[in-house]
Amino acid sequence: MGSLLPVALLGLGILLQLAGCSPPPDPVVCMHGTSNCTITNTYGFFLCPAANVTYPRTEQELIAAVAAVASAKRKHGKVVYRQDDRVDVSTPGGGLNDMLLFRANPTRATIAARAAEELLQENGTDTARCAAAQLQADTLEKQAYGFTNDGVSFTGYPVVGYQHRIQASGTCVNSPEDGLRSACGWDPRIPSSFNDNSGFSVALSKASAFIIDMQRLRDLNPAVFCAGVDPRIGVAFRYIKASSAYLGKAEDSIAVDIIYYRSHADGMPRVYADVVDEIEQIALRKYGALPHWGKNRNIAFDGAISKYPKAHEFLMVKDRCDPDGLFSSEWSDQVLGINGSLNIIKEHCAIEGLCVCSEDSHCAPELGYFCRPGKVYAKARVCSFGKDY
Repeated sequence: MGSLLPVALLGLGILLQLAGCSPPPDPVVCMHGTSNCTITNTYGFFLCPAANVTYPRTEQELIAAVAAVASAKRKHGKVVYRQDDRVDVSTPGGGLNDMLLFRANPTRATIAARAAEELLQENGTDTARCAAAQLQADTLEKQAYGFTNDGVSFTGYPVVGYQHRIQASGTCVNSPEDGLRSACGWDPRIPSSFNDNSGFSVALSKASAFIIDMQRLRDLNPAVFCAGVDPRIGVAFRYIKASSAYLGKAEDSIAVDIIYYRSHADGMPRVYADVVDEIEQIALRKYGALPHWGKNRNIAFDGAISKYPKAHEFLMVKDRCDPDGLFSSEWSDQVLGINGSLNIIKEHCAIEGLCVCSEDSHCAPELGYFCRPGKVYAKARVCSFGKDY
């Protein structure tokens, strides 16, 4: 009975949905107006100090803000542009993507679901983990992952709607404050869901071989994927066309996305971490996959710039257009191979994705995790639990 409790709590965390919510705190917090600010990521996990922030309302205001910073020889924050393919505006459809994972949940249920997840990680059996994974996957599929064709009911795919309702939707963030009786699942103010995300693209010509290797790894023990990979998404695939951009994909590719559990404690191993780590190394090292620029841990970017045939042209344009390094940082210089190393060698570094292990101390030998070769890709080096290897 005890092993079924985490499964029930995880199911409760999915099924209980409320209309109200306490949105997460603003990611930008300033001590004085728009100066002396701190910017955080979604989880409130990474902190970035900023002397000032600005909120341009037009393209002209944006250009003026960048020009002012450039002339003052100051560093500037990151600016991201996005281009989407859209159907003709005359196409009928009122679809809504109210994704279940991005809806408000009762705070107590969210905390209980995370506690159940941690219990499964620490003391669960493979059977209990797979039962919990199946429950989550089945629940999401039955509810169409939150898609509706008209904002109310789901009648089938395709779901056609406007960008602000399909791609940029999320009732949780836009809901009114309710005193934290409910919260977004990623709110850093509560001990809620906490994950890492690996993303990379494999050339289409190598995709079949990569998938076969991943299936071979799965077939050795299918149950390990229940704990190693987030069951709500599994291993997601998308298709990407080749691009002539200097840092674009040189050929048509599949983009692979994997979300997986991580502990709130630094250097704490996760169950079957070696599964995802070996998949990463199969993709990145055996098949030359390209890492997603906005995801991943340090190891995914090690040597990545050398995989781009036009990297040299990009760096030339970068130097010509931004000679003062206005849009550069220590991290971007490391990723682009300009200066410094992405590898941080220390105890437990492989657990955190800061290095690929080469000795046991890079894992967590005191907890039974040792540096071992991959089970399918022998050149891989992963942190495996002693009795599982």
